[in-house]
Amino acid sequence: MSQSETDPKDGLRLRARLRYLYHGGQPAAVKFRLTVIVIDFAIIAFFLAAPILKNMGWAFYVLDYLIAALLAVDLAARAYAYSDIKDWLKRPIVWLDLFILATLLFPAWLFNLGFLRMLRLWTLLNSDFFWRTVGARFDDTRVEGIVRALSGLVTFVFVVTGFVYATFRGHDGISGYIDALYFTVATLTTTGFGDVTLPGPLGKLLSIAIMLVGITLFLRLAQALIKPHKVRFPCDRCGLQTHDPDAVHCKACGNLICIPDEG
Repeated sequence: MSQSETDPKDGLRLRARLRYLYHGGQPAAVKFRLTVIVIDFAIIAFFLAAPILKNMGWAFYVLDYLIAALLAVDLAARAYAYSDIKDWLKRPIVWLDLFILATLLFPAWLFNLGFLRMLRLWTLLNSDFFWRTVGARFDDTRVEGIVRALSGLVTFVFVVTGFVYATFRGHDGISGYIDALYFTVATLTTTGFGDVTLPGPLGKLLSIAIMLVGITLFLRLAQALIKPHKVRFPCDRCGLQTHDPDAVHCKACGNLICIPDEG
């Protein structure tokens, strides 16, 4: 075996390269992360269409395992690029991604829990990885606040839709995924047409939860759209995190602050 095949420096070079790609600010690293984000959105689209695509038979499982391989490679690369793998494994988002990977590796057994895969949309749009990549023009702005609020609402809709489809499929009114989506949106908006209802105490409790959480998410989205924009600039005296973009003094303690004007 040659020296190049056993040289430990090769592993260090690979880790340095992965850190550069996943955390660097140079154009090449940003382009790489944009590619990863585009692939992530394609994977999320597959998760969304999975209840319908499952009727494709063996072709569905081929696509399922291909996406599992992509996700596994991405997770392994992120773990290797992280400075402390034990610390990386303590992050809840990592365990969520590992669970999603498990549903892809064992689709025949865990498919009914596949609706939780849509949580990847929320984790992606609320991650520093995403906002560092799309650029400082949107990071920590009103756009970010609106996108984060909207991601919570959209994710909730499709997670609940998947749960309703997996749990109540075959009951009166829920014969397909579209019926489950229709019920979720009608309940979420408190429209309540009543043509599609869920049976039993579980169905009633789920409907109540959808209405209560839905109102909360709508209010959060409205707040993000209407509330005056704040910039993140911690006060060095009292620690207040956000201020008006044109603030000269801290609203909490009156300390003189100097917020950089990037315009």
